[in-house]
Amino acid sequence: MAFTLQIGEKAPDFDLPATDGNSYQLNDFDSAKILVVFFTCNHCPFVVGSNPVTRQIAEKYSGKGVQFIAINSNSETTHPADSFDKMVQQMDEQHFPWPYLRDQGQKVALAYGAFRTPHFFVFDETRKLVYTGRELDNPRQPQLATINNLERALEELTNGKAISTPLTNPVGCSIKWDGHDKHWMPAEACDLV
Repeated sequence: MAFTLQIGEKAPDFDLPATDGNSYQLNDFDSAKILVVFFTCNHCPFVVGSNPVTRQIAEKYSGKGVQFIAINSNSETTHPADSFDKMVQQMDEQHFPWPYLRDQGQKVALAYGAFRTPHFFVFDETRKLVYTGRELDNPRQPQLATINNLERALEELTNGKAISTPLTNPVGCSIKWDGHDKHWMPAEACDLV
């Protein structure tokens, strides 16, 4: 049985192709003081709704040594809109300020224990997990959100403070699994979206 990465655990490595034509491993981001790995996709309304907020945070903290990395682990069999070609198309249109990686075999999502899109994992300079969970409490309608847990965690971390709320429940669609036994994953969130 697999579980979500726990606070204090090290970031699992990966070697994944990206929409920019390169492949990336964890050590390609060694220069970043803080690493935000988030699991996302092309179609989920929670992702689409919160992408502008995620962009703002990534741009705000890029000058403070924070690097964002987006990973799409969704099955394209279940959701053809999450194919690599569609990812490239989305990046061409949106020009997100982060590399967009494809986890075709879904092994990276399993290693991190990601189960929602979006699902955020924040690692410190030693690549230990210091925050995981949601960005907003209402990512589908950010204008109605009352708290931005991700930004608060980054603000505290970049100012040398302890993270006041290191663990929250991610809010979003369930990752679309392909050929795995995922009974440990919560299954209630917008599986048909």
